Amino acid sequence: MPTYISLNRWTQQGIQTVKDSPARLAAAQQAARAMGGEIKAFYLVMGQYDFVTVFEAPDDATVARFLLALGGQGNVQTETLRAFTEDEFRKIVASLP
Repeated sequence: MPTYISLNRWTQQGIQTVKDSPARLAAAQQAARAMGGEIKAFYLVMGQYDFVTVFEAPDDATVARFLLALGGQGNVQTETLRAFTEDEFRKIVASLP
């Protein structure tokens, strides 16, 4: 399954209700599973972003649906990257003309 890395910032609403964020994370984990994906890792971070998630999903459309539903709740803003494993990277490079 493709891997995605999401760089996340709490919105004003999200930070005002930050004590609810563990429950929101659990709900997001459940929603990801319901869509056929899985949140593999969650990290609270310092700096430009507030937290980072690593997740797998069947395809880009599933990720878009998941992130639109998540963003629609108003607690987070996301910047998501499609990640390639080392093996995928090697195959991509090997296929270059």
